[in-house]
Amino acid sequence: MSGIWKSNLGLSIFGESHGPMVGITMTGVKAGHKLDLDFIQSELNRRKPGKSLMETQRREDDLFKIVSGEFNGFTTGAPLTMMIENTNQRSRDYTGLKERLRPGHADLTANIKYNEFHDYRGGGHFSGRLTAGIVFAGAVAKSILKESGIIIGCQIKSIGDVEDREITTLDEKTLDLLKGAFPVADSEKKSQMEERILEARQAHDSIGGKVRCFAINVPAGLGDPFFESFESVLSQLVFSIPAIKALEFGSGVELASMKGSEANDPYYFDENIKTRTNHNGGILGGITNGMPVDFTVTVKPTPSIGKTQESVNYQTKESVDLAITGRHDPCIVPRVLPVLEAVLAITILDRMKE
Repeated sequence: MSGIWKSNLGLSIFGESHGPMVGITMTGVKAGHKLDLDFIQSELNRRKPGKSLMETQRREDDLFKIVSGEFNGFTTGAPLTMMIENTNQRSRDYTGLKERLRPGHADLTANIKYNEFHDYRGGGHFSGRLTAGIVFAGAVAKSILKESGIIIGCQIKSIGDVEDREITTLDEKTLDLLKGAFPVADSEKKSQMEERILEARQAHDSIGGKVRCFAINVPAGLGDPFFESFESVLSQLVFSIPAIKALEFGSGVELASMKGSEANDPYYFDENIKTRTNHNGGILGGITNGMPVDFTVTVKPTPSIGKTQESVNYQTKESVDLAITGRHDPCIVPRVLPVLEAVLAITILDRMKE
């Protein structure tokens, strides 16, 4: 199975949802960077499960242990390896699911590709649990980027049919406000979104949404045209996150209904060359232009739901009715925020190492 991403930096994730541990090895980090262990843990805490009824009730502390690449609180330049023990697996919830294909999951494709030898419990190596390692790598990248004044944050743009108002002022103070567990611009919309999630939970269903991500003070000149464009590198990492099904830069799909005179971002000079608008999301020709990097992703509803669904038995080829039991997120959106911030930080740091 592929668990390796390699560019100027390198990531190698390992583990399964119900295995003994999950973790990551990060390469390409220079020696001498101070590791803020409290900050890293706080980022992992944002992603960890079981914090409220709006999340899976699988409770994991997600306490990390660095086993290589760190000495006296600083990076050594060697591969930086981190592991987190799994302590709250409940594998009995997956009894009988090996043959019965869960709609919306990777069961069918995994059976075909890996000849049924994969670990299907909790999604195995396909599980969002493995994103804990990505958040660790992102926290390391964020710490390094902060030395250059680069700040990253996310806003929950929508949950189901409830849409938040757009954040228009992007600065360090604004992005710091987006570090909460449920970052929105309008507190009334936040309450409505939480209600939608709890309604889905009570109905044994799930719900999706959209997340908008930003990075400010990103240097101009990162990326290349075509295959090594900033969008290309970021997109590969974004779509490596389970449940992400769409990605838009800047105004995204709205550009289809604009004229060139509306979609183009006019220039002006203020110490540096800037643009009046940012419809292109801070990227032109695959290269950052110094404006905030701005993109939006669509997160699909969690496929594990308690409602009865139509399925098949993979072995007998017979139709079956399937209702999934166990502990699952009614909405994955709030927990995906630190993962998205992580892949954005990793992309920026990776491109800065060119």
